[in-house]
Amino acid sequence: MTQLSETVKELIAKARIISFAEWEQSHSQRALAIFQAADNAFCYLNDEDLLQIQALSPDNSELIPVAVLLRDRAAEIVDEAREQVLAIYPKIIQPGGGLYPPERAQACWRDFWHFLRCITYGIAGGHIQYTSPIGLHYMNLLYQELQVPIDAMLLGLKSIKAASLKRCPANQQETLAPYFDHLITQLATFQIR
Repeated sequence: MTQLSETVKELIAKARIISFAEWEQSHSQRALAIFQAADNAFCYLNDEDLLQIQALSPDNSELIPVAVLLRDRAAEIVDEAREQVLAIYPKIIQPGGGLYPPERAQACWRDFWHFLRCITYGIAGGHIQYTSPIGLHYMNLLYQELQVPIDAMLLGLKSIKAASLKRCPANQQETLAPYFDHLITQLATFQIR
């Protein structure tokens, strides 16, 4: 496995795409601490976390069952998105491709998993605007530094949206789409070198 440069390590540490700063009007400090702890641990909210958030912020908890559904089906959603990317960009994981060697591809699929994780935070909290402009700036710099194929990542994120929404109740899909679209729009602004 290739060693990461100090620059890349610094960018990884700063590339935190979630921000709960705007949530203070709708969530108690205790609820925000639960979200922040999950994000700090880079994990999905567990059932206990979600029950506490629901109890602490009942006005913003109607979509918590969707966050549970997406969390529980994250692996298959990410697999479906990966298959879509590989169908459109079959050479991307071959020598000379943007996701070669295999460690690069694994990092990409892991990013898909984290994208969905972050989206579930927005859904569980009832906040469509859940990203950090500063964190996204550093993620953009990180992707530039690593020459991540943005077009493939964007397709992956759109595929995560499609795979997620088709697993959700039809009457909620219109409500849920903006949570995905928000991150898709942010990623679409990333620079390609």
